[in-house]
Amino acid sequence: MKIVNNKIPSVDGVGIMKGRKAFTDDYADKDSLIIKVLRSPYPFARIKQIDDSKAKALDGIEMVLTYKDFKRIPFTRAGQGYPEPSPRDKFVLDEYVRYIGDEVCAVVGTSETICAKALDLITVEYEKLEPVLDFEKAIDNKSIIHDEPEAKQMFEIGFKPKKNIAASYKMHIGDVEISLSECKYTIRETFYTQAQAHVMLEPHAVNTHIDYQERLIIYSSTQTPFHIRRIISQALEIPLSKIRVIKPRVGGGFGGKQAIHGEMLAAYVTYKTGKPAKLVYTRREVFESSYSRHPMKFEMALGADENGKLKAIDCNVLSDTGAYGEHALTVFMVAGSKVLPLYNKVDSVRFYGDVVYTNHTPAGAYRGYGAIQGNYALESAVDILCHKMNMDPTEFRKKNMMKEGETSPIFAIMGEGTEGTPMNMDTCKLQECVERGMDLIDWKNKYPSKDLGDKIKAVGMAIAMQGSGIPLIDMGSATIKLNDDGFYNLMVGATEIGQGSDTALSQIAAEELMTTMDKVIIYSSDTDLTPFDVGAYASSTTFVSGNAVFKAARKLKETMIEEAARIFDVEVEKVTFDGKTFKVESSDKEISLVDFSNEITYSEAQKQLQVTSSYVGPKSPPPFMAGFIEIDIDKETAEIDIIDYVSVVDCGTTINPMLAKGQVDGAIVQGLGMAMFEDVKLAKNGKLISGDMLNYKIPTRLDINKLTTIFVDSYEESGPFGAKSVGEIGIDTPPAALANAIENALGVRMNSLPITPEKILQKLKENKK
Repeated sequence: MKIVNNKIPSVDGVGIMKGRKAFTDDYADKDSLIIKVLRSPYPFARIKQIDDSKAKALDGIEMVLTYKDFKRIPFTRAGQGYPEPSPRDKFVLDEYVRYIGDEVCAVVGTSETICAKALDLITVEYEKLEPVLDFEKAIDNKSIIHDEPEAKQMFEIGFKPKKNIAASYKMHIGDVEISLSECKYTIRETFYTQAQAHVMLEPHAVNTHIDYQERLIIYSSTQTPFHIRRIISQALEIPLSKIRVIKPRVGGGFGGKQAIHGEMLAAYVTYKTGKPAKLVYTRREVFESSYSRHPMKFEMALGADENGKLKAIDCNVLSDTGAYGEHALTVFMVAGSKVLPLYNKVDSVRFYGDVVYTNHTPAGAYRGYGAIQGNYALESAVDILCHKMNMDPTEFRKKNMMKEGETSPIFAIMGEGTEGTPMNMDTCKLQECVERGMDLIDWKNKYPSKDLGDKIKAVGMAIAMQGSGIPLIDMGSATIKLNDDGFYNLMVGATEIGQGSDTALSQIAAEELMTTMDKVIIYSSDTDLTPFDVGAYASSTTFVSGNAVFKAARKLKETMIEEAARIFDVEVEKVTFDGKTFKVESSDKEISLVDFSNEITYSEAQKQLQVTSSYVGPKSPPPFMAGFIEIDIDKETAEIDIIDYVSVVDCGTTINPMLAKGQVDGAIVQGLGMAMFEDVKLAKNGKLISGDMLNYKIPTRLDINKLTTIFVDSYEESGPFGAKSVGEIGIDTPPAALANAIENALGVRMNSLPITPEKILQKLKENKK
């Protein structure tokens, strides 16, 4: 391959580096009305009265919006499939506020300054209600967070709002209790994961205007433009045909932009006034009033026989969705479906639990959602079991983990299969990932730990799997057009959010069309001009959208050969094409692509050659990974130095090895952030303490000495040129690998995240009692 599996520079890199107009706010009309939101100071309250008279009297204030301005149409902000697997429990503005930072009302004015003055002049009378701030006390709490009759589920997801349950689920294979009773070794442990903020570079931003066809045009920093269009149409009762959503370049999303945030208010203002409008979140609003990762509690039980065979896994999960139920069920499900199949030889598995409402900032999509939480719990529990058996955890995993050609009944039960048939692992190089990782980290010489005097060196590891889109649900499409002079336009609905998808999809097209990258001009994510795509989530772009591009390129190539055969007046089978020239076998007849494209455009039997193809996958082939960490930990202070993090990944063919490594390395850093740095801290009244970059610590290059990332040889037949996904797999292993390394070093098990020196010292102190 000449283009695929090569380190091609990003197609947008130079332009962005030069400061070209690229991001959402770059496209805002200079005379846009400014929208600012007054947010709740209370975690749970009813708005009794809003006095906005002084604000409305200010020169430059166009309007003040309250819940009385909107029809009560429930919707979900989650940009997911349709019908949505999230409850419709949100209104544009509501009489009730359900967390500190929730929307109370909005002011619309001619400048930031005048809007700030207007916010200060609004007085609100609240009836304070008793909040639910402990998710372990949410179920059957006397305070019901969603008591409104309009809230509903689109299909059965276990939605029980009177009990503060947004979703629930349970499944089992075999009888876990019987299997555990038959095991020689059993462990029972409880694990907690925390909320984590996205901290994308670009905040949530949207601007809107009415075009010359009297249509609503929305520029949004979103991961899901087609879902945004549909949700706005439903909630504001604007015909879908009157809405166009354009996604410019996005300065990071990580799942935080897989939802509606400011788009609804901006759309309403412009649709009602006919004037352009914009809303850009402050950094405080991004922290407090958008999304975080779902905090979770896991009660785990594992059992193994005397030979080290894992016999049973029991997993009871409680998830905190915060004030609204966006992604509640799907995040919960992924905590099982993308984790439990790793150990496919067990006799019995049980996975069950609830997703509860609290009066916290809503949780939502975040890179690796559900999987990183579940992986931390399971892979920590596996190491605890290995310690009890006095067995090397790498040997235990190699004995019990998924291997190529195998499957798991969990796939069929939890949606990874067709008609009850579980997905088969046609590619699974997990064994090689573990063995290569052991060599790179020097496991045999460093496990479990070495005394260095003032410090202890230790290693830890974990394995992980992810998915490649949602089978039979996620759909991607691509259109490729041949232009005169022999270059191509590639139009995709797939959403470039900084991960390099425009580059990777262009590479797939260029490879199949046997051309060069400069001959493929890509346009992405415009609901009017590009074909449908679900958007950037669930690691779907390379596999789902990439397959659509591959199909379109192959079909266009076949169409071009057919047209060349017509020009030559020969049978199609006799025409060959090498990307530059069409030739007739056993003849001197030939025509260059440039001449061919000019002829069919301008000269003879003119026609536009253009092909659209779509792809919906019957399966979601998982990428796999083994992660190994080497740390030095100070005996006195428990401070941790990350010496190296080794990632060995099976993601099929790397369409662009440079971009793939960037994806894995970036995900590892985010995973380490969750493991030991990042913590969404709340006061007792639910107010966010860590609402700025001074108080919310994310890891930097100074915190990590070395990242070692390699890709094993793998080829997934169902993927474009053998590719699987790579966007999320890197984030899953760091929390468990770090916890396992700390136990190997100090003999203490850290069962809650983040793992900090203070927590380690406290645990050591408790163990001495």
